Amino acid sequence: MPNKEAYCFVEVTLKVIGGRWKVLIIHQLLYGTMRFNQLQRNLTGITHRTLSRQLQEMEAHQIVIRNDFNETPPRVEYSLSPLGYSLKSILLAMDEWGKNYGIGDK
Repeated sequence: MPNKEAYCFVEVTLKVIGGRWKVLIIHQLLYGTMRFNQLQRNLTGITHRTLSRQLQEMEAHQIVIRNDFNETPPRVEYSLSPLGYSLKSILLAMDEWGKNYGIGDK
């Protein structure tokens, strides 16, 4: 009988960055710190609620750093933590794989 606690570490990665938007958010933040509205403009189709939820989840997983300047009007910036930035090579490999797959798919 298989051990129910045994799992693949790819599952751990997918739990943290899986879904439609997280990888795209991380990709945007690889280019530097961004404000919430900048991210929403760059990610065509994402709702305010979804972006907020995804950022909260990534902050909880220590992938994203939220910097609240406690000003009026409110100013909040998001950036990748060192752990989040360590995903760069994974995303670049996924980008390359997608390019190669897309070529063969045509």
